[in-house]
Amino acid sequence: MKLLPLIPLTFLTVTAFLAQGCYTPNAPLEKTDQYAKYDCVNLLDSTHVEVKENGSGTFTIRKIIKVQNQAGALRNRIIKYDYDPLTAFAEFKQVTIRKADGTTHPVDVKKTCDYAAPARAIYWGARQIMLPLENLQAGDIIDYEISKKGFTYALLATPGEYAHGAGTSTSVPPLDEDDDRFVPPMQGHFYDIVPFWSFDPTIRKVYQVAIPQEKGVQYEFYQGKCNSSVQQNGDKKVYTFSKDNITPFQQEPNMVDLFDVAPKLMISTTAHWKEKSLWFNKVNEDYGSFEPTPEAQAKVNQLTKNCKTEMEKIAVLTHWVADNIRYSGISMGKGEGYTLHNTKTNFTDRCGVCKDKAALLISMLRMAGLEAYPAMTMAGSRIESIPADHFNHCVTVVKLSNGTYMPLDPTWVPFLRELWSSAEQQQNYLPGIPEGSDLCLTPLSAPENHYFRIKANSTLTAEGTLEGEFTLTAEGQSDGSVRRTFTSGFMSEWYNALERELLNVSPNAQLISVDYGNNPKDYTAAPIKITMKYIIPGYAMQGKSVLAFKPLVLNNLYYGPRSYMRIDTSLKYRKYGFRDACSRLVELDETIRLPKGYTLVQPAREEEKQSEAADFSGYIRQEDDQVRLHHKLVLKKRIYKAADWKGFRDAVTTHKSFADQPLIIKKN
Repeated sequence: MKLLPLIPLTFLTVTAFLAQGCYTPNAPLEKTDQYAKYDCVNLLDSTHVEVKENGSGTFTIRKIIKVQNQAGALRNRIIKYDYDPLTAFAEFKQVTIRKADGTTHPVDVKKTCDYAAPARAIYWGARQIMLPLENLQAGDIIDYEISKKGFTYALLATPGEYAHGAGTSTSVPPLDEDDDRFVPPMQGHFYDIVPFWSFDPTIRKVYQVAIPQEKGVQYEFYQGKCNSSVQQNGDKKVYTFSKDNITPFQQEPNMVDLFDVAPKLMISTTAHWKEKSLWFNKVNEDYGSFEPTPEAQAKVNQLTKNCKTEMEKIAVLTHWVADNIRYSGISMGKGEGYTLHNTKTNFTDRCGVCKDKAALLISMLRMAGLEAYPAMTMAGSRIESIPADHFNHCVTVVKLSNGTYMPLDPTWVPFLRELWSSAEQQQNYLPGIPEGSDLCLTPLSAPENHYFRIKANSTLTAEGTLEGEFTLTAEGQSDGSVRRTFTSGFMSEWYNALERELLNVSPNAQLISVDYGNNPKDYTAAPIKITMKYIIPGYAMQGKSVLAFKPLVLNNLYYGPRSYMRIDTSLKYRKYGFRDACSRLVELDETIRLPKGYTLVQPAREEEKQSEAADFSGYIRQEDDQVRLHHKLVLKKRIYKAADWKGFRDAVTTHKSFADQPLIIKKN
């Protein structure tokens, strides 16, 4: 494929792109024939960016879409674009529909609707522009151009939707060439994160950015190849990246984030992550995000009065912020997204998003005599070495007396026995500390930190009734999953929730009694422990002197906390990495006393699987008048490589296979 020749540094018009041979409106569209089964085909997906000295950008976004059928027409009946009115301005410049008969129908862009974007939990004033397209039919070609000015940031944005941002306006601010709202917070710097994948066939995708030549630029194209060029044009360098004939990206169940496996471009004028770390520290210290207040200091004193060690202080303050600050974000206006609300706001409002919870924890840790700072992270995908702000989450780091920094996350640990959620293990983060930092990585959490254990003892009668009791114990993420019934629901529903766990085993199940051990709402006291007594009439299928049944612990009992059970193990091979909720240790033990004179028909079974990803060991056998079952499943990671699939799959499928066929016992 030939490279785009240098385009004059004006908005890159569609005419310029079409002239390069990628598509002409009146030319045959043979390339779309191979994509006939798809609803629509992107003939062109292009972005051109002009970057100023201050780092702000002017974007020209052009898309040309061929509608293939009525489903494609329905999908494209409305075109939308999200933007942040306090940091950017966006508008439709032109929209045209080219009919199959060759006629052209301009769409009146003055009919554009500009409205508050739908929001839940985070109310930052983000907006959308929307334009309806009427009477679309198969064969129509939609051709539109969007002009945007300003900058975007990814902190707290949905991955891939980098146009989301801050704002409090109820109407679009007027476009002013000198308006400083278009200047990025890290003034003079520019970055972009460009997905080069698509869920629709794309004949040509182009990303071009013109940057002042004195600015250092680094970029990398990940997980694939593209054509690229760097050309000089006056006082700017023009970087062009293009890719032809992009086929729809085929996903796999439970795969890692698309940003971790699909083609993407990362480009940035920031040389090192340390620069971003120093900036993030300074911008919030200068703003005064962590200044103490008398009211917050009084609460810190109250919470820590009986603490004897730094870890006790850290724990009590982290859990208080996690449990008492509601997740609901209200915009502070300019600076939202990268500036943390101050102590007075957060402590008074008792609500905020992740960065506000992190900020209040930092303030309270400092008021307790500890050294703490904010950190940015990306929940869900990897952060690359190119310093482009691939962040969507804010956390806290505290400096321990031994000089090491410990990450804390008050957003993800409400009513959880951890201080840093192990659902975030193997995750990159960037601390905003005075000395600056490179990217850090949260370590693996040992499976035994998240054990899930059921120990059951029961008796099966000759009539097929199963009765007995089981005790469930759990820690870490497993504890949090089991305990959620008690920390987020009404006490009046506790018994019903536990009874439903038994009803998942059999509709005849009856819960006789429950021993909660310690108060299950008091999650800091001890790992959860619940003992239930039950009776299940008609549990076993009856034949002539024969009973068939499944062990209770292998029959849909407490599947909720065991996320690995919902991973599709029917796939023999994987092309991409995959993920589970957390590393985990699962131990299931059951003893079933058989009716007098009955013997297990199946021979004893014992299995063992070992790998770097997962281990399994288990058996089922008869001992005297009892059937004994033991399973130990060790899942060693949260994020797995594709090469880990065989070991993980072997361990999990072997564990599951013990429940594939019922046990059969026969009277002698």
